[in-house]
Order: sequence, then structure tokens, then C-alpha cells
Amino acid sequence: MTQPKRNATSPKADLRPNPFDATAKRRRGEGLGDFAARVLRDGIRGGSLPPGEHLREADVARWLNISRTPVREAFHRIVSEGLLVTGPWNGAMVIELDQQRLVELYAVREVLEGSAASLASQHASKAEIQNLFRIAESEEEARNDPDRLVLINAELHQAIYSATHNRYLLQSLNAIADTLGLLRHSTFVISGSAEQARKEHLDILRAIRDGNAVKAEKAARIHVSNALAFRLELLRRTAQTR
Repeated sequence: MTQPKRNATSPKADLRPNPFDATAKRRRGEGLGDFAARVLRDGIRGGSLPPGEHLREADVARWLNISRTPVREAFHRIVSEGLLVTGPWNGAMVIELDQQRLVELYAVREVLEGSAASLASQHASKAEIQNLFRIAESEEEARNDPDRLVLINAELHQAIYSATHNRYLLQSLNAIADTLGLLRHSTFVISGSAEQARKEHLDILRAIRDGNAVKAEKAARIHVSNALAFRLELLRRTAQTR
């Protein structure tokens, strides 16, 4: 006697817990594909969908109580953003940033951050420049608190991005920031990294304040290049402890 095939709605499939925020609801006017993409991004950024996590359309559709078509649309969109990858398995997987992916990501980040610093030096208002230096001052106060430094670092870079007054560059930089959010360990645990980052931040900000686009871009690119070196060092240390 032929046994019936088990499908995505089988009891076994239903055992997988819902990783999403139970309060996540569609916003007014938000399409189902947009809703699914937003919830998936939030799950990846927040860590409820960690690197290496496999996702099936049927599971996500059930968790969000929607059909598989908008989930498929969301998968395609987030794959194009670099947060999910597809493979021979059924569905998609949250990317894991290995050494090669890190090198590729930071190569793009270096170009974008350099452009951001250059544009900020041309377009930042006096108030924006004052805010940049205010944020940078808090780095010194938090020099012995790696977790706080991570938050301050993100705030400072976001403030530079905003000071470009270029919405398209901001979108690209935020996509890079989302991908970097997959890295769960800060390089500020490496001795000397926080001090070096603070010095490099001040070099960038002084060039922005002085309206020196060439110097600002060069300082930002050096900063990202050195950040990659620290990131690869942390990756090697992590690998050695496994």
C-alpha cells in the first residue's frame, strides 16, 4: 500500500516554533510581500533568525498567516539584498559571513563610506557637524565598554550617512549595515581597536568640518580598510577557539 507523501502542513512541520515577534502586524497600506520582507529583515537584524538558519516558504507563510506567494516574493527581495542565499535545499538560508564574503563586503563598504564622507564634507550643516563631534566625544567616555561602543559607532556612521543628504547612497549604506549586523561579535574586544577607531573617526570628522572632500574620503577609506583587518583577525581567533 502506497504511503501518502508528507507535505509542508504536516504535524511534524508544525512543531517548528515561530521565531518572529508575535506582535508583528501589517501596517496600513502595506502589501503582503512588503510585510513578509519587513518581518524577515527584522528577524535577521534582531538575531531571531541567526546566520545559517534555513527557512522554508511554507513555514514562513504559516508563521505569518499568509500565502506562500508573498513569502516567495520576500525571499527573492532579501536574497537580492544579500541577507539570504538560495541553494540546493528547499527554501533559503540566512547568510554566514565567511572570510571571502567579508572581503567582498568591505570592498564595497570602503567605496560607499568614502563617498559618504566626501559628500558630507560638502553638504553637512553646522548643526550636523556639531552633532557628529558630540557623538564622537561619547566614544572616549565609553572606551572601556565594548557594547556601548558598538552602539555609539553605529550612531556616528548613521549620522555621517544622513549628512550626505543623498537618499540613494543612504539606502546602499543601510543595506551594508544590515549585512554587517549579522556579525555577532564586535572587534572592539581586540586590544587597541577602539582607540584606533576613535582616532580615525576624528580624522574623518575634522575633514568633514573643514570641507575637505578629498581628505574626508581618504580618511574614511583608511578607516574601513583597518576595520576589515581587525574583523579578519577576530575571525581567525574565533576559528582557533572552535
